[in-house]
Amino acid sequence: MKKLKSSLINMVLSLTLISAIMAAALAVVYGMTKEPIALSEVSAINDAVKLVVPLFDNNPNAESWKVAVEGTKDSLVLYPAKKGGELVGTAVSTYTDKGFSGRFTVMVGFLPDGSIYNTKVLSHKETPGLGSKMSDPKFHDQFNGFNPENKKLQVKKDGGDVDAITAATISSRAFCDAVQRAYDVYMKNNADATSGATKGGQE
Repeated sequence: MKKLKSSLINMVLSLTLISAIMAAALAVVYGMTKEPIALSEVSAINDAVKLVVPLFDNNPNAESWKVAVEGTKDSLVLYPAKKGGELVGTAVSTYTDKGFSGRFTVMVGFLPDGSIYNTKVLSHKETPGLGSKMSDPKFHDQFNGFNPENKKLQVKKDGGDVDAITAATISSRAFCDAVQRAYDVYMKNNADATSGATKGGQE
């Protein structure tokens, strides 16, 4: 009986020691990778911003700010792009939950007049060869120069001005939803962007 009790204590002590060592190791690994991962995410955002707005000479990430999406716990991030101190465009990191495979995110670049300069899909889980084609120029280039003020951000099947991806209408509708959300937030906050107000950079 004493031998059994002793073995149980030794087992518990051994498991506790192993758990402590593993926890310490994970903490070290997390500490080592946290900064590189954060830098990689910032780099990806900066690259996306460069693709969707005209040439700029400021640091949009340092001047970015979040705007809450009404009726949700979500928020969009606006990145003002300036050249010589003048606003040349604003990139908006937006999203939709209407994708065929759930949420996906898009970076949309607007010119000061509200027209779209370019778009870039940031992340998605849409079906390869179908919904994934929203990343192809054939689909997203139709939004370049598109102004939601005088055009309808819906697929043509729904009475809008957007050509849907063949056999991927749901993904096409979702893309429009993400862009419309970005446009609505941008127009409501356009005065802040135009004035050059700095809201503080995002981590």
